[in-house]
This record gives sequence, structure tokens and C-alpha cells, in this order.
Amino acid sequence: MEQVAIMWKCNLNKDGAYLTLDDGFTRVRFHAMWLRDNAGDAATRSADNDQRLIVLKDIPKETVISDATILGSSLSVIFSPENKLVDYDISWLMQNAYDRTRKSQAGWIKPCLETWDNGLMDRLPMADFASINSNNIELKNWLRKIVCLGFGTLKNGPIEDLALKQVVDLFGYIRETNYGSHFEVRTEIQPINLAYTGLGLQAHTDNPYRDPVPTIQVLYCLESSAAGGENMVVDGFRVAQELRAENEVWFNVLAHYCARFEYTGSDGVILKSRRPMIELAPDGELIGVRFNNRSTSAIKDVPFEDMQTYYTAYRRMGEIIDDPAM
Repeated sequence: MEQVAIMWKCNLNKDGAYLTLDDGFTRVRFHAMWLRDNAGDAATRSADNDQRLIVLKDIPKETVISDATILGSSLSVIFSPENKLVDYDISWLMQNAYDRTRKSQAGWIKPCLETWDNGLMDRLPMADFASINSNNIELKNWLRKIVCLGFGTLKNGPIEDLALKQVVDLFGYIRETNYGSHFEVRTEIQPINLAYTGLGLQAHTDNPYRDPVPTIQVLYCLESSAAGGENMVVDGFRVAQELRAENEVWFNVLAHYCARFEYTGSDGVILKSRRPMIELAPDGELIGVRFNNRSTSAIKDVPFEDMQTYYTAYRRMGEIIDDPAM
């Protein structure tokens, strides 16, 4: 198959504040200061680790582009008043282009993520311990599914104490908490945590009172000593999307106001956080969900006129979570 070369054109605006790259299909602008800050020359970045060697105040405030030319896949830029020549790989510029249409609806998610409901049952992200332990490609594919779907399942792991650490060693490290390096779930007569009981629990996000919350949790069953104990997993991002589709006011009120989460344990341990149940980045990206009725303390950051709406939204979010379709 014959390959067609991409022909880029470059144009400067009249005062050199920015340039435009255009291939006939895509038109992208780059500011002079952004380009100068992201220069990859030896005086600006370390060849050993690619970290910057200068700070922003080292770049003149009046920096402009005095000339720019394209040669093949490279863009050459001359900056004034430094009279500095810097070459850029055009593919790198396109990968990092910021002159693009922004997502406007609050709650958008990255393209690499997939939300799901019970239709996922026929393609669960399952892996075999021996396979991922001996084959990096298998491990990579499993971890990619965890990033995409938010969870993964693992079978045929070793049945021995602290076997979960062998799982963690495949891809990361353990962050200790007040429980130490791991938390052993067992039944106790006077439990300090409801996880130490046989009570059924509503689907929830664990440890919302920690800041930051755990990133990846490894839940590892060595042996089931009693009947029952079935697990369920619900996609919190899909729940948030469903809530927004039903009523955007409900979505917005849970995203706008902070809830409070608290846990009081033994030995004087008190953990608290103040975060919204639906957490958005400043540009509206959905980045987190916190839902845990056991650990939600008195909600007091919602004004009187919005509290009834907040509780209506909170209730509906719980109903969506409990829906078997999820």
C-alpha cells in the first residue's frame, strides 16, 4: 500500500506571538512562550532524564517567534530576543496540542476508560496468577483492563499467608495505613469496623475518609469458611453517568458540594476527609466517586436551600447503585 506523506504548512501571526500548523485537515496553533518552555535542546532539558534545566523566569517575558520553517517531520523555530533556534518533532507537537475543542459537559471521562453494567458478565477481566506471574504480556494486558474498567479478577493464586503481597509485587508497592501493610477481614464479637462482621453491605467505595483514598485495592480470599460471601462490583462512573442522564441538577449538586466522611477506630485513630460524592477536575473531567453510607458523617457544607435537592440526589444515586442492572 502506498503511503501518503503529510504536508504541513506553518504560518506566523503578525506579531510572532504564535504560529499555526496546517496540513489541510488539521489546523493547530502554538504560542511562542509555550514552545520556548517546551524546547528540548541541551540548554533547556537534561539529556539524561529529560527534566528542565531552566525556570520560567529565565525565558524573556517578551519572547516571540521571529521565524519558523518546516523540513520533513521537523519544525524549526527561532525565538527573539534570544535569537535561539529550536527544532521540534511535529508528531510530538500534535500529541501535545492544546488548541482543540474542549469537552463542555461536566462528567466527561478519558477515551481510554469504559463504563459498564451487568452486560460485562460475559467478558470479565479475568487472569490466572501463574500466567501473569510468568508472562509480562499477559500481565500488561490484565493491567490495561484494570485501567480501562476499574477492576480485575485473579484466580488460582497461592493459598498462603500474605499471598496478596505477591500480587502487588507484580506491578506496584504497598502503602501502609493505620492497619499496617494489610487489613485482614475476619469476624469479631466487638468489631472496630463493619468489615469484621457478617453483615451484608451495600456496594460502596472503600476508605472515603482517607485523603488520598487507596488507588488500587487488592482483595484476596485464601479460604471461605462459611456459606455465602458472594461479591458484587458496581461501576461508580457509570452510576454517575446514569444519574446525570436522569437529572443533571442532581448530578451537579453532588459534584458541587462536599460530603464529609469519618472513621473512628482503636488506639485513637480518627480519619476524616471532605470531598464531593462525585468528584470532577476543574475542567469537568470525572475523576472520582465516593459513596459509603456507613462512613458518611453529618453533611454540613450544603446550604439550606439546596439540602433537600442534595438528599434527593443522594437517595437516587443509591438506588442506581442497588439496581441489579448495574
